[in-house]
Amino acid sequence: MKKKDIRVIRTKKMIIESFLQLVSQKGYEAVTIQDIANEAMINRATFYAHFKDKPDLYDYIMEFAIENLIHILDASQLNNDQLVNLHSIEKTLTRVFTMIKEQQGFFIILTEGSSSEIFRKKISHVLTDMYQDTFSKLKITENDIEVPMSFIIEYMTSIFMGTVHWWVTTDSDFSPSHMARLVIKLVGNGHLTVLGIDIVK
Repeated sequence: MKKKDIRVIRTKKMIIESFLQLVSQKGYEAVTIQDIANEAMINRATFYAHFKDKPDLYDYIMEFAIENLIHILDASQLNNDQLVNLHSIEKTLTRVFTMIKEQQGFFIILTEGSSSEIFRKKISHVLTDMYQDTFSKLKITENDIEVPMSFIIEYMTSIFMGTVHWWVTTDSDFSPSHMARLVIKLVGNGHLTVLGIDIVK
């Protein structure tokens, strides 16, 4: 049973890697199941033993990325008052960018074209679920009008998507920690204070 599990894991890994390689070469729409099977050196029946079709494979990759993000973001800590600790957020962002770098092929696909909107919505839902209580306690206001949490989440998600897309599709030699510090510098020291959140360094 253990040997069988290892074979299954290895085969699924080969399918995913072949898919990512092909998408990077010719784009998602142009890739066929036969292309994937040929690249992974398996037959079509083996592919269908693991995935229903190409969208199913794509969904598997997206869920994998989301699950990893959830695992990392769960360790992030915002204070219960009107304060944000930049040091803890920088550590969390560094872990996020490290994971993205290790799975760069995933994130090139997930942040381009029509895929990006699907991924953006999933991240938005994740942040809403994870940080609803935290943001509700912050009670961010502008001219005595409370800023809707949905706006803040969309704002954060858009910045994240744009930053990740730039990083994975350019030849930037910025390290994960450098990217984390850059995001903190641009967003933390400017945009968050504009929204009325005090920064703790």
